[in-house]
Amino acid sequence: MIQNVGNHLRRGLASVFSSRTSRKSVSRAGDDNDMEEGEGYRNPTEVQMSQLVLPCHTNHRGELSVGQLLKWIDTMACLSAERHAGCPCVTASMDDIYFEHTISVGQVVNIKAKVNRAFNSSMEVGIQVASEDLCSEKQWNVCKALATFVAHRELTKVKLKQITPRTEEEKTEHSVAAERRRMRLVYADTIKGLLANYAIQEDLDSRDCSCMVPAEKTRVESVELVLPPHANHQGNTFGGQIMAWMENVATIAASRLCRGHPTLKAIEMFHFRGPSQVGDRLVLKAIVNNAFKHSMEVGVCVEAYRQEAETHRRHINSAFMTFVVLDADDQPQMLPWIRPQPGEGERRYREASARKKIRLDRKYIVSCKQAEMPLSVPWDPSNQVYLSYNNVSSLKMLMAKDDWVLSSEISQVRLYSLEEDKFFSFHLEMVVHVDAAQAFLLLSDLQRRPEWDKHYRSVELVQQVDEDDAIYHIISPALGRDAKPQDFVILASRRKPCDNGDPYVIAMRSVTLPTYCETPEYRRAETLCSGFCLWREGDQLTKVSYYNQVSPDILNYVTTNVSGLSSEFYTTFKACERFLLDNRNDLAPSLQTL
Repeated sequence: MIQNVGNHLRRGLASVFSSRTSRKSVSRAGDDNDMEEGEGYRNPTEVQMSQLVLPCHTNHRGELSVGQLLKWIDTMACLSAERHAGCPCVTASMDDIYFEHTISVGQVVNIKAKVNRAFNSSMEVGIQVASEDLCSEKQWNVCKALATFVAHRELTKVKLKQITPRTEEEKTEHSVAAERRRMRLVYADTIKGLLANYAIQEDLDSRDCSCMVPAEKTRVESVELVLPPHANHQGNTFGGQIMAWMENVATIAASRLCRGHPTLKAIEMFHFRGPSQVGDRLVLKAIVNNAFKHSMEVGVCVEAYRQEAETHRRHINSAFMTFVVLDADDQPQMLPWIRPQPGEGERRYREASARKKIRLDRKYIVSCKQAEMPLSVPWDPSNQVYLSYNNVSSLKMLMAKDDWVLSSEISQVRLYSLEEDKFFSFHLEMVVHVDAAQAFLLLSDLQRRPEWDKHYRSVELVQQVDEDDAIYHIISPALGRDAKPQDFVILASRRKPCDNGDPYVIAMRSVTLPTYCETPEYRRAETLCSGFCLWREGDQLTKVSYYNQVSPDILNYVTTNVSGLSSEFYTTFKACERFLLDNRNDLAPSLQTL
C-alpha cells in the first residue's frame, strides 16, 4: 500500500483496463435494479424555486439584495426539510456562504434544495443558487449553502427516517455530511481554542491615526417587531427573515466606515441559539470589528424580548460578515483603518484578525476540490479541524464513486481501479473474520503497520493531535530502480460510524511540518487521499477496503499489479488479514470505548 497520489494519468492505460468488469455490475447490481440514473430520477426531497428579480428585490446598484436572497434560500431549505420530515422544521444553523456572482434586476434566480442526510431529529440540507440571463441565456453559479434544520413536534419526540442516496452525487453528500456535522458540533470550541492560542500581530500603534475611523462611528442598533408576515406556520420567526435583518444593519455599519456602498462577499456560520415568535422585539446590533486592506469584518448580534419592561434579553443569533467596496470596474477599493475602543473593542479587533486567517484556511481547505489543492498543506493549530475534515471527506468521496472497475480477484481479495481526468486510483477489498471495532483499532495504529506492510519500514508518532487525529513520520523502502528510500509526513484521521451502516474510517493525507523537512537521505513522497473503510458485515465479520490515489512516479509499480503481472498487492493485503486475525483478541478492554 503505497502512500502516494497524483494528478495525471490516462495515457497508456487503455490496454490495461479495456477488458475489466465494472464494479457497479459486480457488487452493486441491486442498485441498478432499483433505479436508472438519468433525467427520469429526481430526489424526493428536492424543491426548486425560480424568481424574476424585480426592482423591489434590489439594492442601490440594481442587484438582488443578499437579504432577499437569504430569505429565499431559507424558505427553500425549510420546504425540503419538511418534505422529508413530514412535520414542521426550524432553522438551526447555516454554514459559511461565499457569494461568487451578483444577480441583476431582470435576471432570474434559480434555487434548488434537497436533504443530504438525516440524523436523529436534525438534517443537513444542501442549497444551490444560480442566476440566469433570459436575453443571453447565460447562467452563473451564485453560491452554495448548507443548512441544518431540526424537526419539531409539540407533543412527541421526532425520529427522522434515514435518507437512501441513489446517485453518486447523493452518496458523496450523504457520506460527507456526517463529517460536516462533526465539524459543526465542535465549531464554537474550535474557534475559542484557536483564538486563545493564536498570536495576533499588534499593529495599532504603527498606523496613521489621522486616517483611522473610530469603530464607535460604525455602530448600528435597530429594533424590529416580529409580525405574522415574518413568521412561519408555527408562529416562529423565519430564520431567513432574521438573516435579512442582520444583513441590513451590517451593511449600514460597513457603509459608515467606507462612506460608500459596500458589497457583501461572505457570511460566517449563522447559529440560531433559540427561537423567536410573533410579538417579539428583536434588537439588532452591528459594528465594524476590523478593516483590512480591501475588506472589513462586521459583527452582528440579535437579541429578543417580549415587553418593553423586560430587562432580560434572549440571545438569538450572532454572525460575522465580510464586505468589500467595488469601483466602476468591480475591483475592491482601499479601505480606511478602524480604531477600536479600548477593552471590548480591542478584543473584537484582534479576534477579527484571527477569524480572517481561520476563514481563509477553512475556505481553502474545505471548499477546494482535490485537484485544486497542493499535496502537502502546512499543518498548524489554526487549520487542524479543517485539514482533518478534508482528510476524511476526501476518502469518503473517493469511496462513494460509482465507476470503480473490477480488475482481478485472487483468494477472495478484489482489486478495483478508477480512471478520472486528473487521478488514477486503486482499491483493495476483502472480508475478514474479525469484529469491525477490533479491525478499526488495529489498523488505525500506524505504528503497528510495519508488522504486516513491507512498504512501511518504520513509523514514528510525531504528534497526537487529539483522540482522533495524529501525525506520523513514515519511512518506506526504495521502489524499483529508485536508489533512495521514501519518507512521508502523514496526518491520520479516524472516525467511528455516525449511524448504522456507516463505515469506520481511517484517512491519511500528507502535511508539512517545519520540524520534518526533506533531507538528502530520503526522497520526500506525498499522498493526497488514502486509507481504510471498514463495514460491519455481521457478528465477527468485517469488510475491509483500502483506497489510494496514485502518482506518476509509481505508475509502473501500480499498473504491474493491476494488470496481473505482480501479486504484491494481494500478498500485502493477505498479510493484513493475518495480522488482524492474529491480534483480534489483544484489544478487548479498548473495545468498550467504541
